[in-house]
Amino acid sequence: MTKLSLPSHSPLLTKNFVYGVATASFQIEGGYEHRLPCIWDTFCDTPNKIADSSNGHVACDHYNQWQNDIELIDSLGVDAYRLSISWPRVITLSGELNPEGVKFYTNILDELNKRNIKAFVTLYHWDLPQHLEDKGGWLNRDTAYEFARYVKLISQAFGERVFSYATLNEPFCSAFLGYEVGIHAPGLVGKEYGKKAAHHLLLAHGLAMDVLKHTSPNTQNGIVLNFTPCYPLTQSAEDINAARYADDYLNQWYMKPIMDGQYPEIIKQLPSNQQPEIHPGDMDIISQSIDYLGINFYTRQVYKAHPSDIYEPLAPQGPLTDMGWEIYPQSFTDLLVTLNNTYTLPPIYITENGAAMPDTIKNGEVNDVDRLNYYHSHLNAVHDATAQGVNIIGYFAWSLMDNFEWAEGYLKRFGIVYVDYKTQQRTIKASGQAYKSLIQSRK
Repeated sequence: MTKLSLPSHSPLLTKNFVYGVATASFQIEGGYEHRLPCIWDTFCDTPNKIADSSNGHVACDHYNQWQNDIELIDSLGVDAYRLSISWPRVITLSGELNPEGVKFYTNILDELNKRNIKAFVTLYHWDLPQHLEDKGGWLNRDTAYEFARYVKLISQAFGERVFSYATLNEPFCSAFLGYEVGIHAPGLVGKEYGKKAAHHLLLAHGLAMDVLKHTSPNTQNGIVLNFTPCYPLTQSAEDINAARYADDYLNQWYMKPIMDGQYPEIIKQLPSNQQPEIHPGDMDIISQSIDYLGINFYTRQVYKAHPSDIYEPLAPQGPLTDMGWEIYPQSFTDLLVTLNNTYTLPPIYITENGAAMPDTIKNGEVNDVDRLNYYHSHLNAVHDATAQGVNIIGYFAWSLMDNFEWAEGYLKRFGIVYVDYKTQQRTIKASGQAYKSLIQSRK
């Protein structure tokens, strides 16, 4: 396949459907000496945590290359750019704004506005200042209030430059991967940590939403959640229950409090030392209305029953991405339709979707047909969900360019733009060219 195509009547082909590209601060910026240390710096310095022993000190050098990168974004013809703010870049140790860090982002936002590219700003994409982690990080309830203070200061500083704010990106990853299984920063391991961290993250979201209603009432304000749909191995009652439990534990744990003001029923099955400490009024703060929901989707997971752990994930079958994730676009449609049938949803942006593939550059070109096929099938899966009544108003490709892929370091490439990390040369891949053509083809 050389192009992305959708049914001619698709709402994804209208001009008011937003197309964008997405990045995250720690993954692309570098500029390490111009900010405070964060938990990912510490994690990278810990032996055997990052697959290639790399770090984010330089990354894609976006800190110095940002003007060229915005030129690149503009050349793709997108409507919007989703970026994240580095909390340790814009807030000092004493809790004041850091003028140098703020200027870095206001310059970017001004340039995006000049080019008529909507700025979708994520306020937290995992790079917690290390000094806050030293006080307990997301296991410390105070961190939620520190986050609200940061959001107030930075949203006031940005003024009218931003189109949309997301409070958090993927609190599941922060809480579960970071504080329960330890494969992400800060690398804590223990079932007694995961749900406590999750509760403080969700509280931080609610407190920040309250702040944004006052400091930035004209922006679209919401949150970005990731979902990995859970399928049973067989139609036996045991496997179905296992998959349902996994879904509640890993997916709905972050969704249901925001939408319904309560945790899934399985909270009653958790041992008391694994339960979050919920203060009076917390669930009201967490569940206040959001203007949109951001959904990140990559793959599905199949489960079978387990005698002691309730559920057991199975190794993925079928076609896989370079991350080892199953390519199964039908589950994207299933997810969107199921969420729409379960909750009263606000409008939805697909804030991340994409694939890591083993790219090679030959004669200055990257012919990433496998990624192009992934985008084609998943954009059509989004279309299928809209045909079943789901209100989806935008789609962001993850990611704009190859970057620091967390625990995988620089070994995995998600970009629609290829990055040569030695020269910092950017090359638009075939998937990026196809994405541009799709955007240009709208009515």
